[in-house]
Amino acid sequence: MLTVRPAGPSDTADICGLLNTIDRIEIGRPETDLGAVEADLHHPDVDLEADSFLAFQNGRLLGYALVWADSGPGRADCHFRVLPGRREAAVRLLERVEARARELTAGAPHAFLWLAPSGGRTLDPGLLPGRGYRTVRSHRVLTRPLGPADTPPAPPAGLTLRPCDGDESERRRAHALIEETFADHFGHVERPYEPWLDHIDGRSLDWSLVWIASLPGLGDAGVLLTRDDRTSMGWLSHLGVRAQARGRGVGAFLLRHCFAAYAARGRATVGLGVDTANTTGALRLYEAHGMRTHHAVDTWELTLRRSAVHSQG
Repeated sequence: MLTVRPAGPSDTADICGLLNTIDRIEIGRPETDLGAVEADLHHPDVDLEADSFLAFQNGRLLGYALVWADSGPGRADCHFRVLPGRREAAVRLLERVEARARELTAGAPHAFLWLAPSGGRTLDPGLLPGRGYRTVRSHRVLTRPLGPADTPPAPPAGLTLRPCDGDESERRRAHALIEETFADHFGHVERPYEPWLDHIDGRSLDWSLVWIASLPGLGDAGVLLTRDDRTSMGWLSHLGVRAQARGRGVGAFLLRHCFAAYAARGRATVGLGVDTANTTGALRLYEAHGMRTHHAVDTWELTLRRSAVHSQG
């Protein structure tokens, strides 16, 4: 018998195990960390009783979904993972997610749900299109091996680099630079400093792995935010260069600095996610420096028509 219930903190290990099983199918190896699942389940904008869903068959966990709406009026986002061949469980979870997304976006003139089911190999290919979803964006996760050759690069003329592990003013400056340099990126949501900290789990972030680059006559020109809390690799979360500083080698320097910093920490691999339609040339930059596609992730969008009614199961 198939059942669906909310998740709780005691389900963290089981959810992580399910996601790693799906990782092995999708990308060939487990890459979900227990801490990432814990962070999702404890996010201040998530009400587990209303926003989380676990599907079970005879006591076995088959699928997991989490929906939230911290990106402004009309938009809901969702984590959604289901074991392959479990269409009934996938449909039941989608029914719950879509109903909750309509509640979270009620009153918005245009409401939609974004869902990114990893690489999609575990889903029936007709499931999402059959429910009215369409692909709106493709992202790639790129990785690069690290080694002794990854030494600190020579900076462009006059460039200085400082970490953000001092007083809070440096963290606020990193936030301002990220907001400025990512303002035109697909899906970017402008957030004040405190909500932004919650969004990136910034209170547990190692701020010595966040740097600001400055240039003479321009001041702060770029920002590099990385994190070393993944089991499988170091992670480059944000690399942004102000429009006035582009074309001066700042982005390439920050990328190589990231390689050197993580090689020095003993990491064998560094990774990042990139929008394949990014207009700043980020994908070309990363590939020019040896980063290669590890796996792809599509973002699917469902317009949330108020007249649509799905069974709650």
